[in-house]
Amino acid sequence: MASPAMKDDRYRWWLMRLVVYGLLIFWAVICIFPIYWTLTTSFKMAPNVMKGHLVPWLDFAPAWLGWKSLGLSPDTIFATSTVRAEFLKRFLNSVIIATSASACAVILGSLAAYGLSRFSYRFGFMKNSDISFFFLSQLILPPVVLALPFLVLYKELALLDSRIGMIAIYTLMVLPIVIWIMRDQFASVPVELEEAALVDGLSIWGAFVRIVLPLVLPGIVAAFILSLVLCWNEYFFAALLTSTDAKTLPVMIASQTGSQGINWWAMAALSAAGIMPLILIGILLESYIIKGMTAGAVK
Repeated sequence: MASPAMKDDRYRWWLMRLVVYGLLIFWAVICIFPIYWTLTTSFKMAPNVMKGHLVPWLDFAPAWLGWKSLGLSPDTIFATSTVRAEFLKRFLNSVIIATSASACAVILGSLAAYGLSRFSYRFGFMKNSDISFFFLSQLILPPVVLALPFLVLYKELALLDSRIGMIAIYTLMVLPIVIWIMRDQFASVPVELEEAALVDGLSIWGAFVRIVLPLVLPGIVAAFILSLVLCWNEYFFAALLTSTDAKTLPVMIASQTGSQGINWWAMAALSAAGIMPLILIGILLESYIIKGMTAGAVK
């Protein structure tokens, strides 16, 4: 028979679990609610949006008004729709620009981070730690400060309203984050593994590709996903440097306003279509994200 002390410990253990899981559930509801609100709003009529109805089939009868305005409802999906063609064009632009910029940032950032973690540099008074902080400090500068210089530069280089121009600026935007993440990833890999590979006859590049990269793959995937999210959601430079050909999805979402006010149902449908790819990527690559974010924490 359990002693009173053991019963107290058991009650205390269950109480702590209830508190912890209760807080986690509460926080999950807070985090998921904006997505739920966006999805439900895309199926609302105007009166239901204004009255704040939240529960479908209870507070309101779901309709396809938001998706119909995009030509994506069941009764319009097979009909010709200029709005749907515009949406698909913006969606494709976002896919191409975000994935290309993220891939370029991961490649360049991984090479820079590998050099900072394996070799000693000195640039004036700056050493490795100062150079790493210099890259990270680029995030302190507000994007609006760079608006005029980039506008003039892109006009001179004929990069306005081009995918190449957006890929270049997005790569620069997320490159400091990738360098900072990957530097810690490479630092967690013992140098002795590369030295053993060199003794076995591999070149420096061979050791890097065959030994180091597989070990830091979770970190690379995590850095790529983080870069993809930042590039996918970026609005300021997309609105500033594009007009027709290279305009991305966030700009189209923000444009759902008119003389009658905000077209909430269309904006919600566009937002739902915009966040779904990121949700699917997060679900499919969840294990890589967790491994990448925790690698190097314990050596």
